[in-house]
Amino acid sequence: MKALLDTSVLVAAFLGDHENHDASLDLFLRYGKRESCCAAHSLAEVYSTVTRLPGKHRVSGDQANLMLGEIGQHLTVVALSDAEYFDAIARASAAGVVGGAIYDALIGACARKARAETLYTWNIRHFQAPGLSFAKKIQTPRGG
Repeated sequence: MKALLDTSVLVAAFLGDHENHDASLDLFLRYGKRESCCAAHSLAEVYSTVTRLPGKHRVSGDQANLMLGEIGQHLTVVALSDAEYFDAIARASAAGVVGGAIYDALIGACARKARAETLYTWNIRHFQAPGLSFAKKIQTPRGG
């Protein structure tokens, strides 16, 4: 698998006025389903994020479901088994990950499971906990 796109990239890809929209959409469209993936958990995060945005940016549940349908058609969705969840949480705990950062560690575990060469995110530091290895490269869609 060439690429795992995290939640921050997926949200930006679908929101036309997002500052990272163009780079995120380009990345989303660059690879086919056999080459790119996302974590199953990101589906819930995308839904949660876009349905609670402020004011005119908020989308309805139906619109969010259309976005998720596009994600499912274009990306392979990677889910962890119960044993993989326990292992990922144990690894994160050993690396000192606490609080909400566990969700990024789970996305990273999906990147590892998919053998993604690159994990794309707009939140690079969220995936740089010492002792955790998710992909050969962690970068933004712009390559930085």
